[in-house]
Amino acid sequence: MTVPAPETVTDALAYLAAEGYVDELRLCPGGIARLHDDEVLPAAEAVVDHTFRFEGPSDPADEAIVLGVRCPRWDTKGVLVSAYGPDADPEDAALLTLLARSGS
Repeated sequence: MTVPAPETVTDALAYLAAEGYVDELRLCPGGIARLHDDEVLPAAEAVVDHTFRFEGPSDPADEAIVLGVRCPRWDTKGVLVSAYGPDADPEDAALLTLLARSGS
């Protein structure tokens, strides 16, 4: 059964939560970390299972990305939300590119 793509970031987060992606993840130098943890998981060790991109209704430059990420080392699944596109921090954009490739 094909699931329709979420229309909003909130819809994407609800879908991922229902699929067990419950940890909040953040980008950090060299990879990702859980929201309240300093341990860094290298981007190459993360597995991106779901990628949702969103564009602002009035400003195409207002882009966001929501990733459903498995972290085998931590035996957890989580979500990462970030700015995407021209407004993204260049270092974050490089990490997002690495993460997106892990989902291919």
